[in-house]
Amino acid sequence: MKLLEKVGRKSLKICTCAVSFLALVIITSKCFAQSSTPQVNTQTSRQYMQQLYSVFDFVERNYVDEVEPKVLFEGAMRGLMDSLGDQFSYYLDAESMTSMNETTVGSFGGVGLSISKEVKSTADKPAFVEVVSAIEDTPGAKAGIQTGDLIVSINGTDTSTISMNDVLSLLRGPVGTEVSFVVKRGEMELPFTITRALIEVQTVKYTMIDKTGYLRILEFTPQTASRVREALKSFEKSGYKSLVVDLRNNPGGILSSAVEIADMFIDSGVIVSTKSRIQRENKVEFASAKNTIVPKGLPVVLLIDHNSASCSEVLSGALKDAKVAYLVGERSYGKGSVQLVVPIPPGDVGVRLTISRYYSPSDTNIHSIGIPPDLEIKNVSVNGEEEEKAFQNLIKDDVIKPYVASHPDMSEKDIASYAKTLSKKYPLDLRFLRRVIRVNVNRAREMPLYDKDYDEQLTKALEIANGGKFSSLMKSVKTLKEIETERLAQEEKASEK
Repeated sequence: MKLLEKVGRKSLKICTCAVSFLALVIITSKCFAQSSTPQVNTQTSRQYMQQLYSVFDFVERNYVDEVEPKVLFEGAMRGLMDSLGDQFSYYLDAESMTSMNETTVGSFGGVGLSISKEVKSTADKPAFVEVVSAIEDTPGAKAGIQTGDLIVSINGTDTSTISMNDVLSLLRGPVGTEVSFVVKRGEMELPFTITRALIEVQTVKYTMIDKTGYLRILEFTPQTASRVREALKSFEKSGYKSLVVDLRNNPGGILSSAVEIADMFIDSGVIVSTKSRIQRENKVEFASAKNTIVPKGLPVVLLIDHNSASCSEVLSGALKDAKVAYLVGERSYGKGSVQLVVPIPPGDVGVRLTISRYYSPSDTNIHSIGIPPDLEIKNVSVNGEEEEKAFQNLIKDDVIKPYVASHPDMSEKDIASYAKTLSKKYPLDLRFLRRVIRVNVNRAREMPLYDKDYDEQLTKALEIANGGKFSSLMKSVKTLKEIETERLAQEEKASEK
């Protein structure tokens, strides 16, 4: 999708999680000279700018070794952005800008992981690369990389000692080449060798599950709203009686996309508001009945987890406060800010800067708090020291891959039987084992859109959507403002004791 060619150099607001997504959408905006900002102390600002220039000039002329001006410039820019103490605001060097443009176009070889990395690394908390999600049908997902995994080394390089740009450089490469890394999962360390492939990320996937429309939104791009509209029209033709919207592992994207999608569900009222010290960034987005597609009263269940971030939370918050959707899963990430990517002329480098915070229809900002589900359900995972050891042994012994290779076309019955056999040596939950086997079986095929056997959250969402008690359930749903008021009251009560 040649997004840059269509959008050109207009500004675009993004509300992503702290992610360098191997399919992240970031577009350039207006240059600094055109920026409209609140009044500042001009005299003080000029004084500091002059001091900065003087230090730059002095270092360049007097440092013991000759130093490139570009090195000094980039160091100053990183220091300036780091001084904000905001993990979502940072300097973008030429490589970062190029790689983001490449991911927008989709012409790069990689492993298909959405990742994040803290800027600062300490002995107590090394800044390893954290996997936010593995993109479906990519080498990373098929290899079994999971959300929450920590990539501690890539091709033998300790990831805590290198920048995000270096990480991207190591993960990316020509299609068909291999990359090796070590993943830390709990107390386990697991080795992986993955063959790079062309990463072309779909923003929306959908299908019918009996009479329920299942809509999975992977990220929010300029194309996402039109894809969601296509999905809803398809469900309508199929005669859907309920809808499940899956926002799990969705790191965010473009704010306008989330607003447009919310407008398909809500016929009136506020969708989201943004607040900033910049007057023109104080905006309120309203729903319009003419844009509504989802029938009023249709059971809508929304799936979220701790990796549902930013624009995912904009949509979740809007549907929750409007009381048109019931939320199932786990508390969301908690990112309530909006960023602008600004190129530094001539445009090969830039900065990503937080310019505003967004608020739900009930006027609540969920930054660092997240959105709690109406029903909390956690999927099966590896828990406890015994299970972690068993899973580590399972990966180390590498018994599943050769077994599946020698038993092509395994049925669900075959998978269940093999899982029982494995459980005798590796004491893990049978559903989890079936899931691991199933992922290996599907390596050479297109990964299925859903896995009801493993996915308890989806199973429960379908039960709620089709259980006939949706209207009564929605009566108990609280707005984010009501939840926040209760939370603050409880904290105040606890502090008085």
